[in-house]
Amino acid sequence: MIPRRTPQWLPKILKRIHELAASDQYRLTFKAQREVHVLDLAPEDVRDVLESLSTEDFTARLVSRANGEWMYVFKPDVGGQIIYVKVLLREHCLVVSFHEDEGADHEEAE
Repeated sequence: MIPRRTPQWLPKILKRIHELAASDQYRLTFKAQREVHVLDLAPEDVRDVLESLSTEDFTARLVSRANGEWMYVFKPDVGGQIIYVKVLLREHCLVVSFHEDEGADHEEAE
């Protein structure tokens, strides 16, 4: 298997996500709040996941159909479970989706 090349811009995006998470400058959409609740995760768990995202967790960069902004998709392993995490970067980090990965395409309208 050929290793996937890391996009040049990804380390900068991850650094920004890590900084915003560490300073609690992120928020969850209503949908993401429900998803986090279903996963039975505490707010500090969400922060920890955001702070530990890596290039290996990155899976896609999508354009939001709702507003044309870039959305960054990650699939980290959280306690042996793959979680689907989608974020937008603005003046803060906006977590749009945060749920168990079901293996399907998650390009839902935001």
